[in-house]
Amino acid sequence: MHPFSFPALPVHFFYRKQFLQMFTEIPKHRPETPLLDQIESPADLRELSPAQLQPLCRELREYLIYSVGQSGGHFGAGLGVVELTVALHHVFDTPDDRIVWDVGHQAYPHKILTGRREQLPKIRSAEGPAAFPLRTESEYDTFGVGHSSTSISAALGMALGFRQRGLPNKSVAVIGDGAMSAGMAFEALNHAGHEKADMLVILNDNDMSISNNVGALNKYFTRIWSSQTYSAMREGSKRVLENIPAAWEFAKRTEEHMKGMVAPGTLFEELGFNYYGPVDGHDLNELVATLASLKKLKGPRFLHIVTQKGKGFTPAEEEPIRYHALKAQKGGPAKASKPSYSNVFGRWLCDVAAQDERLVGITPAMREGSDLIRFSQEFPDRYFDVAIAEQHAVTLAAGMACEQVKPVVAIYSTFLQRAYDQLIHDVALQDLDVLFAIDRAGLVGEDGPTHHGAYDLSYLRCIPKMVIMTPSDENECRQMLNTGYLHEGPAAVRYPRGSGTGAAIDPSLEVLPLGKGVIRRASQSKKVAILAFGAPLAAALKAADVVDATVADMRFVKPMDDALVAELAETHDLLVTVEENARMGGAGSAVLESLAQQGLKSVVEVLGIPDTYIEHDSPTQQHVVAGIDESSILAAIRRHFPQD
Repeated sequence: MHPFSFPALPVHFFYRKQFLQMFTEIPKHRPETPLLDQIESPADLRELSPAQLQPLCRELREYLIYSVGQSGGHFGAGLGVVELTVALHHVFDTPDDRIVWDVGHQAYPHKILTGRREQLPKIRSAEGPAAFPLRTESEYDTFGVGHSSTSISAALGMALGFRQRGLPNKSVAVIGDGAMSAGMAFEALNHAGHEKADMLVILNDNDMSISNNVGALNKYFTRIWSSQTYSAMREGSKRVLENIPAAWEFAKRTEEHMKGMVAPGTLFEELGFNYYGPVDGHDLNELVATLASLKKLKGPRFLHIVTQKGKGFTPAEEEPIRYHALKAQKGGPAKASKPSYSNVFGRWLCDVAAQDERLVGITPAMREGSDLIRFSQEFPDRYFDVAIAEQHAVTLAAGMACEQVKPVVAIYSTFLQRAYDQLIHDVALQDLDVLFAIDRAGLVGEDGPTHHGAYDLSYLRCIPKMVIMTPSDENECRQMLNTGYLHEGPAAVRYPRGSGTGAAIDPSLEVLPLGKGVIRRASQSKKVAILAFGAPLAAALKAADVVDATVADMRFVKPMDDALVAELAETHDLLVTVEENARMGGAGSAVLESLAQQGLKSVVEVLGIPDTYIEHDSPTQQHVVAGIDESSILAAIRRHFPQD
């Protein structure tokens, strides 16, 4: 149960399925949406009568189910906020009033209502909209997101910006209950309360643990607390009673206790917010009325709504995690035909845990993504999900390592960026024995630049005492995980999203020699040597077959195999390094440094992600754009040897 869950009521008490057409499979044909087709912008939505809003929600939900079924993408979260999205754009004067969506998983209905309806079936492709709100895509996307728990800080910044400029515009942050588990959200709440900022925070609670207070009585108090009459009475009483400290303190405590009887708002009240709710996030009339009232109020307001993830699509309601996202043109969630790198990690973790009782697994809310499900079930006392708190995850591991525990931190490359200070100061500086299993390294495809793991080799390589490994296939990944685990000190294994080459996996727990690469293909001509780091080895081997090049699987970025680098430089005319990481400061830079330190001169082509952001597209096409595919490797070689 998350921090803002409350004792559950029967589902029928809250979610009125009789008012909503339920889908059990993705429609094959575009549904009829006459009302929705009239909405080219929220201005059109605000022209609709109140009686038309509910039918609009029905059409919006039907179109969302159909379009995401065609395109793939985030599914359940958007279905849960259909009514909220309609209500927000109906009540607030967007885009002049700012709506900031946290993470962005739930922003598909928002994209549909803000001029991107016909493009949605191509979302997450090069021809379609981005998976997340993107400022360059639409003026209604007020803040670019992709990582969790940023909305309150951003909306607060906008509110203070309006104040600074003397503008009356409104600022609204929409944050999920999961994102509220991050410290950044509470840092922003604390600051907003201190500033008495004129902003609204909406907590979208979709965990299905519903407060006992949801219902008529709660709605009654919510209407009272959000009404101008109550607000005026409250402020008038404050002015009268604050000159009598004892009386004012008594009145304040009485109000808090009254609210505490029907709503879990005490925490937010203590942070300086006026709390309203929880309210039914699928009751459109109630949402519109409440938002209209809250729009007229001033200061920090906090509205707690309760919704159901996957609302309107029965399989997604019953399995919200499984239906978080769909695969393109499929009615079910994405499935891999081969074991993914995440699967390899999950199996390795269980195998080692069975042999070493010191092992613990830590994840910042990525149990499913990092494939820790089996580990959490078989070793529940050694599994720690710290919620969306990457900084805490790393320092927690450091503290455990101080007590001879062996922590393994399973974390996405792009999320580890948030814990960089802790990685340096709390782990590496103290030379603590922590293994980082870094998932989603490299280019991740349709989720785009917010989720690329494009920088980890660069930002890890400069940290003293770090061991950094890059597996080229699934078997090597298992071997490196074991090598890093048994290494005494901080170590990282970074591996890509999805499946590898399909290599057979040795069930033994082999340990690799530290800092040693291997030759995977020896050339006869000795003209070109390709030094591959990680997954690009497969493309390197294909290119090498065309031009007869030597291929080294370097395996370690740190420590670098200086002896192998020297050997290849002395015996070949051209070195080509290839990595799925930023060229600047990455593995290729490490090779150049190695050559310089050894006093060696060589012609070197460094291939990697260029100094730009690679936009959302298929992984294959992103590799072409980045210049790390087979054809790009061949082109780099032929710049020096045109005849080959």
